[in-house]
Amino acid sequence: MTVRIAIAQVNPTVGNLNGNRDLILDYYERAREKEADVVVFPELVVPGYPPEDLLLKPNFIKNNLKTLNEIVELVEETIAVIGFVDYDGDDIYNAAAIAQRGRVIYTYHKQLLPNYGVFDENRYFKRGTHNAIFSIGNVKIGVNICEDVWYPNGPGYYQALVGNAQILVNISSSPYEIHKEEKRKRMLATRASDYGVYLIYVNLVGGQDELVFDGNSFVFDPAGRVVMEMPPFEEAFEMVDINPGEIFRSRLHDPRRRKIVCVDEENVKVDIYMAEKWDVEKKSIPHQQIVVDTPSVERIYKALVTGVRDYVRKNGFEKVIIGLSGGIDSSLTAVVAVEALGRENVVGVSMPSRFTSTGTKSDARKLAENLGIEFYEIPVENIFNAYLGELAPNFKGREWDITEENIQARIRGMILMALSNKFGYLVLSTGNKSELSMGYCTLYGDMVGGFNVLKDVLKTRVYALSRFVNDSKGSEMIPESVIERPPSAELRPDQKDEDTLPPYEILDEILVAYIEEDKSFEEIVAKGLDPEIVKKVIITVDKNEYKRRQGAPGIKITVRAFGKDRRMPITNTYRDI
Repeated sequence: MTVRIAIAQVNPTVGNLNGNRDLILDYYERAREKEADVVVFPELVVPGYPPEDLLLKPNFIKNNLKTLNEIVELVEETIAVIGFVDYDGDDIYNAAAIAQRGRVIYTYHKQLLPNYGVFDENRYFKRGTHNAIFSIGNVKIGVNICEDVWYPNGPGYYQALVGNAQILVNISSSPYEIHKEEKRKRMLATRASDYGVYLIYVNLVGGQDELVFDGNSFVFDPAGRVVMEMPPFEEAFEMVDINPGEIFRSRLHDPRRRKIVCVDEENVKVDIYMAEKWDVEKKSIPHQQIVVDTPSVERIYKALVTGVRDYVRKNGFEKVIIGLSGGIDSSLTAVVAVEALGRENVVGVSMPSRFTSTGTKSDARKLAENLGIEFYEIPVENIFNAYLGELAPNFKGREWDITEENIQARIRGMILMALSNKFGYLVLSTGNKSELSMGYCTLYGDMVGGFNVLKDVLKTRVYALSRFVNDSKGSEMIPESVIERPPSAELRPDQKDEDTLPPYEILDEILVAYIEEDKSFEEIVAKGLDPEIVKKVIITVDKNEYKRRQGAPGIKITVRAFGKDRRMPITNTYRDI
């Protein structure tokens, strides 16, 4: 018997139970029309992922179950595997319902609950304890959830090696971070090969606050080879036909199973639940090895676009507004916004002062023309002079310093927020991870905004992404002068970032080591870096936690993003030097 499995790589919205229900039923109908035996959906697709403290609301749990029941009532002969929150009268579980013909055949509870990085599942869920598989005729299929598959001796180990499942389905909501797709792919291939199964991995896609889910779902054969790979950062629907005879042949050549099963079968029970056999003649879908080769910089760009699109749309905004300084950060932010939302939904504002160069002023306008977006120029000089005049008696006898620089930035922030209030635009702030790390930004000034596109993007990566944009578009979408010009805040005469910060190539190397790799002062210096520079960077990063805590949320792309991953105390006198 050939089993046809449909994979629904979908983009639900947290809390939108009715919308998620309709999304699931739409993809279910597509699978049914294609005569799929099984259709699989991502982890917690009914409530959306991650629901966070919505899980502490009893009514949310109840309504999530009501929504699941509304879906199950419409499930026919095609079996649906659906992620939801289960409640057993005592506690709640991260669960997968296996449904057919209007009823739930079995409910699987996630066993390995992640509690690191962005994950906090021990806060909410009780862990499951039962390994189970369901059977369609003579084909056994095991279902587990996300983290369950990341451990060699996880539930899939018992489902495949003790319960003799030929197919494992892992429903997942695994957020994107740089190079994670490579590690994930290697791990899944190893599981499929070690267990001797076809492994179906379906992942969530879309943006949810700071997190972006890349989809990139897979099917692996028992040799660990990719049978099918779905595209990253877009909703998709694919099907695969699996012949269990191929699995039997591969297992005859792998003696490892016999030895492993002898050790474990007496100690671990795997329950088997029967589905109704539905075996009609279908036109076979040939196995095609589809490999999506997306270079790292392109994946980062797609992650940023996805994060902006979903944050703006899912929160009910139509248009965004960006302060265009003529610099590289605001330029890249504007390009991402146009890609995500369309040029008609992006507004750029240039706010020149006495220190704004002719080059940056013209580059801001040129960028807006290249993108075809609405553009305003609102000089800040008169407002700045008014501030200086009003504060002159209080500042008497004091030299010009960073105070006057920050006043300019705060005037710009006020202008952006005024336009936001008047027209309902969402302000996109433009600071990058290097600047935020060092506190090289102004509270209530350039940090103003509802969402920060580049919050987890180091400055050197901003340059790489900007060059990618121009190369991929085949034109100078971002003017070359923007990329080539030494970066400057332009808040005083002849100001350059390197007057205050180390060169970005050096700074970013230190920041990666300290923030993303948790290396000590001694380990960083051992890389051949200047001890005094390393010391200054570490102290500055630590001292500016209070400032970062007040910044806008932004898209996570690295293993240690501020806020979601790296949670340092603001009041903290310890220094790792």
